[in-house]
Order: sequence, then C-alpha cells, then structure tokens
Amino acid sequence: MLNFGDFIVGATPPPPARAAAVRAFLDTIGVMLAGASEPAARIVQRVAAADGPGVCHILGTAQTASAEHAALANGTAAHAHDFDDMCFVSLAHPSAPLVAAALAAGEIAEAPGRALLDAYIVGFEIEGRLGRAMNPRHYQRGWHCTSTIGTIGAAAAACRLRGLSATAANHALAIAASEASGLKENFGSMVKPLHAGLAARNGILAAELARGGMTASRSALDGPQGFLASFDSASTTLDEVVGSLGSQWEVLDTGITVKLYPSCAATHPSLDAILELRRQYGFLASDVVAVAVGVDAITPTVLLYDAPATALEAKFSMPFCVAAAIVDGRVSLDTFEAARIGAPDIDAVRTRVTMMVDPSLNAAAPPLTQARVAVQLADGRSLTAVADGARGYHDRPATDQELTEKFSACASRALDEATVGELLLTIRDLMRLADVSELTARAVRAHASTP
Repeated sequence: MLNFGDFIVGATPPPPARAAAVRAFLDTIGVMLAGASEPAARIVQRVAAADGPGVCHILGTAQTASAEHAALANGTAAHAHDFDDMCFVSLAHPSAPLVAAALAAGEIAEAPGRALLDAYIVGFEIEGRLGRAMNPRHYQRGWHCTSTIGTIGAAAAACRLRGLSATAANHALAIAASEASGLKENFGSMVKPLHAGLAARNGILAAELARGGMTASRSALDGPQGFLASFDSASTTLDEVVGSLGSQWEVLDTGITVKLYPSCAATHPSLDAILELRRQYGFLASDVVAVAVGVDAITPTVLLYDAPATALEAKFSMPFCVAAAIVDGRVSLDTFEAARIGAPDIDAVRTRVTMMVDPSLNAAAPPLTQARVAVQLADGRSLTAVADGARGYHDRPATDQELTEKFSACASRALDEATVGELLLTIRDLMRLADVSELTARAVRAHASTP
C-alpha cells in the first residue's frame, strides 16, 4: 500500500486550507444541529443511549456517548437533511463523516481547534486522491462515496488526532478499507444519512484498533483484491494521483461545495435555473404547462423518485424539487416538511415535470453539475436556461453572509438564539480554540429531550 501514513502524520496545511476547513466545520455543525431531531438521527441516539454515557457529545442533545457512538450519531445527523457539503472529485459529502470523526477523536484527545482543522484537511486530501482514481466508475457502479471513500478519510482524520505513527496510520487505512460500504440503492431512505454516520464511526474504530496494535495488509488499498479493485475503481493504481500530496491541496483546487438547497446536489443546477427564470419572467405555477429538465447520464441513477411518498424521497425527486421551486419561489428546510409531501399545489406542477438525459450537455463536466431547463407557459412562451454548476460551488462560493444565515437557520432548530450566536463565533475562531470541548459544550445546550 502507498505510504499515506507519512502524509497523515506530517502534513502541514497552508493557511488558506485551514480557512476552508473552518467554513466546512461551520456549515457542517449547523446542519448537524438541524438534523439531530430527525427520525434517523433519533434512532441512532437511542441505540447510543442503550450503551451508556461517554466522554463525547452528541450535538443538539444533552447526551454523551463513546467516541464510536458519538461519531455515528453526529455523522448521521449531519447528513439527515442532505444539506451538508459536496465534493465533485470524491463525489462524496466529505464533511459529514470528517467533522463527526474529528469531533469525537478530538474530544478523546482533548485536541485544540487547529488540530481538528489539520485532521479534517488530511482526510479530505486522501478522499480527493481516491476520488480522482476511482470515479466516476466507482460511483456509477452503485457505491455511495460518502460511505466508501468517506470511511478512509475519516480514519485518516482520526489517526492524525489520536497521534498514531505513520506505520499505524497505514494499518488503520487498511482496516478502514475492509469496513467501507454504502449502497446508492438506499438513497431516499434513512440509510443514506446513516452512511455518513457509519463512515465516521468506522474511521474512529479503525484508528483505535490500529492504535491498539492491530495490523493489516500492506496492499489493502491497491492490491489485486484490494479496495480499488473490489470497489470497481476507474483506475487500478493510485500512482498518478498521490504524487502531489502535500504540495497541491484538493480542498483549495477543487474546493468544497456548500449546499444552498437541502436536497440532492443533482437537483441544484436545475433549481438555480428554474428560480432564475421565475424571478426574471414572473410566471406563476398556474401559468406552467410543462417543464422539461435535461441532465447528464448519472443524474437519473441518483434522482430515483418521480412521485415521492416521503420527505427523504422528495429530496431525490427532480419533479418534486422543481415543482416546489415554482410554487413557493424557494427550496428550504420547510419544503420537505411532511405537510408539503403530496400537497395539491406542488403535486399539480410535479406531474408536469419530466427529466431526461440530454446528450448535448458538456460531457467533460463533473457529474451532477449540468442541466438544461425548458418551461412551457400557457400563453405559448417557451423559456429556457442552461445551468453550469450552481450557487455554492467552488467557482461561485457561498458568501459569508449566506453561510452565516444558513448556519443560524439550521442551528436554531436545536439551540436558542444566544447560544447560536456564541457557537458561531466559537467556530469562526477555531484556529485559536484551546480544546474542542469548548465547542461541543456550547453545541449541546439544547432544548431537545432525551431520545
């Protein structure tokens, strides 16, 4: 196996990479707090409670747990609304598992904020290299990269925080390679957010096992029956993607995509386009005769539901999301409240929305980033727009104000207004935080009941 261990132990991220990581922690802790009361997260919290209290906090609750259970619960909560960030190289939601694992490992180690940021970046960089080698084939095959590649990244982050040697860190990654899984067939169910929690938990477990002396194969990642081969990687080797580790930083070059809609990222280019058409031409839902959405070939493998029956399914439904954008003029957390699923006003438009593969879109663009929208109106007009990416993407990053507003809206679902403000300042000052417990202590002053 390539020596990722030296990078995990010795990497020194540049200041801009740490600044990017601060934004990732802010965004992820916000959506983690919003997701803490969701059904999937509550189920995991009850399982954790049965194991008894621990030294790590489950954010948005008054509950503590072991590092593994805290990582599982916080990772699941972070992905519960599908509002957490994306990376279009790893094709994963990188921060949900990485932040959950870093918080848990950091609490055990009593780590300062700077150590959390560096651990996050180390995990992100390794995920990026795996994504470059494995995708899009790995993702197209049906694997959910948040869970598969995310498990490796979470293990790397935990190793860094737990002070493992380079040799032990390599063993931890090999252990994590045997833990990794996650099927896209479970998209639209509670298991999708669980994938992020499992990746975080498995990363912690792999690091602790290696720290305790467990060894593993040197070729677990790139051997003939290793991670790349078994998970249908596009490339059978990592040789071409690892040489830049420590000199080029994926977290800066590719960047982190902050979601501004709480739905699958594959809907976002289309939502930007439809909302811009609505603002520009001022049409109403009653004016719409038909909407045609052209997408790339991978998008239909992700957006599985034409007529969603649950909020989780609706997040993976292009017809629902487009219809909600037309009816309400926005797509927010409230869009996916139970009362809006099957609502007559949205359903009336949803049945007029079709999605199809459009071969004229840029085939060289990253998956899930292109869309062509055509709206046919009752007065005979046909309005069209082509989307190349969406707001929040690396080349159109969320502004500080947008990030603050999103954090406040999400965190206020678990914390009072004063605590939200305190926590916001604490996270923005993460580089100077002396101990991660100063952060987690603020993030659990919630009015949530025992699970």
